[in-house]
Amino acid sequence: LKDGRVVAVKRHYESNSRRIEQFMNEVQILARLRHKSLVTLFGCTSRHSRELLLVYEFIPNGTVADHLQGRSSNSTNLLPWPVRLNIAVETAEALAYLHAKGVIHRDVKTNNILLDDNFRVKVADFGLSRDFPNHVTHVSTAPQGTPGYVDPEYYQCYQLTDKSDVYSFGVVLVELISSLQAVDINRNRSDVNLANMAINKIQNQELLEFVDPYLGFERDYAIRRMTTGVAELAFRCLQQEREIRPSMNEVVEILRGINSSDGLGAREETKVLEVRTDEAILLKVSPVSPDSVVDKWVSGSSVSNSS
Repeated sequence: LKDGRVVAVKRHYESNSRRIEQFMNEVQILARLRHKSLVTLFGCTSRHSRELLLVYEFIPNGTVADHLQGRSSNSTNLLPWPVRLNIAVETAEALAYLHAKGVIHRDVKTNNILLDDNFRVKVADFGLSRDFPNHVTHVSTAPQGTPGYVDPEYYQCYQLTDKSDVYSFGVVLVELISSLQAVDINRNRSDVNLANMAINKIQNQELLEFVDPYLGFERDYAIRRMTTGVAELAFRCLQQEREIRPSMNEVVEILRGINSSDGLGAREETKVLEVRTDEAILLKVSPVSPDSVVDKWVSGSSVSNSS
């Protein structure tokens, strides 16, 4: 622009009623939101213009998906664990802010998490977002979103809640841990959906097989502790029943604790007491030593590998 700002322009190629609705929705929501981890909208054309254009700040470093699975994932500049954990924290903070403002994103995925030159997060794409008034329990609406990220309870019951974003964020967490795609038809049938694959691996204590080897899970004890904590959090976010999932505020608090200097020292262990095909029942027990938590995961993985 003339004032020196570099911008990105989003162009809607179709001007049908659905595109116009998404265009207006994104403008109305972003016009009232300001957060360091949300992309900034500078301006737009009129809804009556021949072309629907949205003008954003330019975020130069691509998406998280690019770095985990796409055009940047084979470079020598792969995302190390501290960067991935910071991405998780900043994305969670942005979503918690949205929920506090009465907005559900409804399309949380690694393709909608942009990164600047310093790998700081900018959550983008609010075309599917919905207002969520404080006095309602859910919004009844037809399921929308991206396959692999859509809350199964929302899909089944047509009831959108803030816990729908929590589920989608759980998928993002397991992508950050594994570097795998949310949906991949080239995987075994039971593993095509990454959320299902992650739940099975975590329940069977096969985390070693699931974590991206690049992260140093086997050789670095601190990383092993932190990835274990994030995996347990992802497991809670991915529960079938929304009441069992944590709120985004809880997610932020847990991730900050994992990211703090004392790691998982104050974290409570989450144990799977009963596993069924449609749900998992969780129970919090007394605080345990972080060493015992890690030993449990590693020994369980070793047994699985040798069997």
